[in-house]
Amino acid sequence: MADTTHPLADSRAKSEAGFVRAIGLFDGTMIVVGSMIGSGIFIVAAAISRQTGSPGGLLLTWILTGLLTISAALSYGELAALFPHAGGQYVYLREAYSPLWGFLYGWTLFLVIQTGTIAAVAVGFARYLGVLLPSISPNSWIVHPIALGSKYAISLSIQQLVGVLMIVFLTFINTLGVRLGKLIQNVFTSAKALSLVGLIFLGIFVGRNAGAITENFSHFWTIRNAQLIEPGANFLRSLVPTVTAASGAFGLFVALGVAQVGSLFSADAWNNIGFTAAEVKNPKRDVALSMAFGTVIVITLYCLANLAYLCTLPLVQIQTAPDDRVASAALNAIFGPTGAIIMAVAIIVSTFGCNNGLILAGARVSYAMAKDGLFFKSTGALNKKGVPGTALVYQGIWIAILILLRTRHVDAAGGVTYGNLYSDLLDYVVFAALLFYVLTIIGIFVLRAKRPDAERPYRAFGYPGSSALSNSDSRYGIGDCPSWVAGLLALGMVVAAKRQDDFAAISEFSYRGAACCAPTML
Repeated sequence: MADTTHPLADSRAKSEAGFVRAIGLFDGTMIVVGSMIGSGIFIVAAAISRQTGSPGGLLLTWILTGLLTISAALSYGELAALFPHAGGQYVYLREAYSPLWGFLYGWTLFLVIQTGTIAAVAVGFARYLGVLLPSISPNSWIVHPIALGSKYAISLSIQQLVGVLMIVFLTFINTLGVRLGKLIQNVFTSAKALSLVGLIFLGIFVGRNAGAITENFSHFWTIRNAQLIEPGANFLRSLVPTVTAASGAFGLFVALGVAQVGSLFSADAWNNIGFTAAEVKNPKRDVALSMAFGTVIVITLYCLANLAYLCTLPLVQIQTAPDDRVASAALNAIFGPTGAIIMAVAIIVSTFGCNNGLILAGARVSYAMAKDGLFFKSTGALNKKGVPGTALVYQGIWIAILILLRTRHVDAAGGVTYGNLYSDLLDYVVFAALLFYVLTIIGIFVLRAKRPDAERPYRAFGYPGSSALSNSDSRYGIGDCPSWVAGLLALGMVVAAKRQDDFAAISEFSYRGAACCAPTML
């Protein structure tokens, strides 16, 4: 097969000469952990428990998510070691296929995936800050909604202003250099991880509820109150039946698949460390290891957090938690009304750290695209601190626009309600995001055919013909099977295509585990 990719050589390394290699293994792991943990883990258990209908189904969903996420992260490790350059997944797709695929991914990331997620996190941060400061309200207008046609509007509320100010502050901080950015990431990631550990400890040991434990674990697989699941796309409704988790093996299979929508996106963003590879001290080793260690840490915490919910609350209370705030319900059961304040503080810290990591990493993709002539030329330059300052500014401006733009809905009675544009965009892009994941993992096979002799410090275990041998050849001793990962992600694409409506509900507060409230609070 002809090699039509960019040269790996010195030109790429020279173009990254201005970056400061300040990110070590611990820092990289903190970027992974901090970018993954937003507030989805505090919320999506409610939707998952309604979909699967049993405590066993709730925990099994997270276990499957963990296997898939860790496996995908380890599969990316080979590509990260092969291409230790700024841009991460953009570079992998460009080198495996063509610049066109890198272009499509990079622009989708900039316009929706990364920036839409950051916007959701920022609004979620403002919502929970409003728990402590009630004046931060979505209905306290600085600029009342101005209609932009029949379906869209622009507005500025106190809540939106706080979200925009968060973006401005973190963008400015990250223009001052990667060392300051990583320091903030390390501090806030450590704080949020400790808060999650505290929630787990309180749920399992302090708030241990004998009645809840008996109810949940004596009837571990008994399905109750499972919601109906029907295809979201109209053309599929004549082909795929409406089922519940209680509808036999097929119904349970569908329920577990649909439940992955919330759990997988609560465990997303582990690939962000690849975007910053040019600033990692030892990228051929530490990018892959950061992905591995970070995903293992987060998935372990997620599984234990759901175990803590089951030790504190009967399943029915998890399914019916107000606004799906399961963690708040658990702390409320332990501390009373004070629990809501404790949870608000934890989510404020969590979302702040999450956005810092996403802002830090995302601008590196725009930088890499500009170097290839696929983005605004000015974003391909580093500032005096060795970071893509212009790319960070462009990213921040677009995020602020996404926060200010609203969707406009007029009901039959003429009443007008407003939603968030970024939420609608994220609903539509979920299929594309999963497609890029599948293509990237398949790219491992493509690149082994195109570049069989390229140096691979780490090889993804499971490639046909390599088997255990490739694992033993791995310099760092971590392995995976990219083929089954690609297959499971492909299944996820089918689920996503069928369940856009479920994702619409979840993305408002849980895309990449980031934003914070149910749609009813808009």
